[in-house]
Amino acid sequence: MAKNRFSEGSGPSQRQLRVGELIRRTLSDVLNRGDIHDPDLNRLSITVGEVRTSPDLKVATAYVLPLGGKGQEEVVELLKRNQGELRRAVSKKLTLKYAPELRFRLDETFDRMDETRRLFAQDDVRRDVED
Repeated sequence: MAKNRFSEGSGPSQRQLRVGELIRRTLSDVLNRGDIHDPDLNRLSITVGEVRTSPDLKVATAYVLPLGGKGQEEVVELLKRNQGELRRAVSKKLTLKYAPELRFRLDETFDRMDETRRLFAQDDVRRDVED
């Protein structure tokens, strides 16, 4: 059977990583400058931790977190509500063939880091790691 070049285990290509980072920076700039016509969204400080793109670059998933971590669900809803305007603002600044569809998810990286620190702080885990 022929192997699909987009198979599960291959990971993102260099192009996906490069475009994802360009979208992340551009989206961060748009949100920081308050270029969106939604006062509810403009009053928030939002961190865009990572953007992952689909292999065809037509879908970009942005992992976001509000500064301080409060109002996480509200932030995702506000971003979804302004998805079209954000897509236009990002695509205006990038030179891609297609403007990617933007999707928003909570960035749980910091939660996982806190959990990892908590685990390493446990006596039995620390003892095993030190040995």
